[in-house]
Amino acid sequence: MAGATARAEASAVRADAPHRARRPLGRRIGEAILPIFTALVVAYLFLPIVVMIAFGFNDNVGRFNFTWQGFTLEHYATVFSSQPRMNQALVLSFTVAVISTVVATTLGTLIGLALARYEFRGRGPLNLLIFLPIASPEVVLGASLLALFVSVGMSLGLVTIVIAHIMFNISFVVVTVRARIAGFNRSLEEAAMDLGADEMTTFRKVTFPLIFPGILAAALLAFALSIDDFVITQFTAGQTVTFPLWVYGASRIGVPPQVNVMGTIIFAVALLGILLWSLLQRRERTLRAGTGPGVGAGS
Repeated sequence: MAGATARAEASAVRADAPHRARRPLGRRIGEAILPIFTALVVAYLFLPIVVMIAFGFNDNVGRFNFTWQGFTLEHYATVFSSQPRMNQALVLSFTVAVISTVVATTLGTLIGLALARYEFRGRGPLNLLIFLPIASPEVVLGASLLALFVSVGMSLGLVTIVIAHIMFNISFVVVTVRARIAGFNRSLEEAAMDLGADEMTTFRKVTFPLIFPGILAAALLAFALSIDDFVITQFTAGQTVTFPLWVYGASRIGVPPQVNVMGTIIFAVALLGILLWSLLQRRERTLRAGTGPGVGAGS
């Protein structure tokens, strides 16, 4: 019986094949436009990254690293020894990025929870104000922060850079965390409280693990925005030189290959973070599919 059914299905597929092959040419072209367009856009986005990675292996002669002259691994071996000023600028950028990411992620997560969970006076205008740093041009933000720091008598340096980066990162964290909370199942918290958990225990064991992928995504975004920011940092740095500022200064007399190597390393670290976030998302979907809504709500 099963064999007869399989033969019948195979016959139906063979009978339908000529019909599918006779689709109009215009329809087939229309169906191919979107994949081709997507492939071209992806190639456009990744072409600069490919060039950056390739020229990290360029055996260049002189200051300029704009033409391919041969393959070498020397720049990877000397990346931390040949450019001491670049190392100092990179350490400073990582310091600023880590501090601003931790502070902005903490504050942004709390603000996102407040805006998504509670009703309070001024909630509507605050929702609008959160988007202003995202919508405002970086030149305007940098000039405004410079005027603020000068007016209160603060010396420009590491502290002002960190304050500026926290300021523009908070908005991105709030938007990302709120998007995660919007799809949160509140019945899980209610079930935990029905079983005797207080608010702090419920947040620590139920709410936080479920929204953690969104918090991690917000932290990765904040770190990436902070470590490569140039415009706002230029206004608020004073004599302090971060990695983007050092690259800008070096590009005026020739870009050393170590810049491409360091950019490749930073890109690889960011890629690993994205892969970690994707694995967490996949694990969460697997757990949801395995437990089902009924089991998950009662656990």
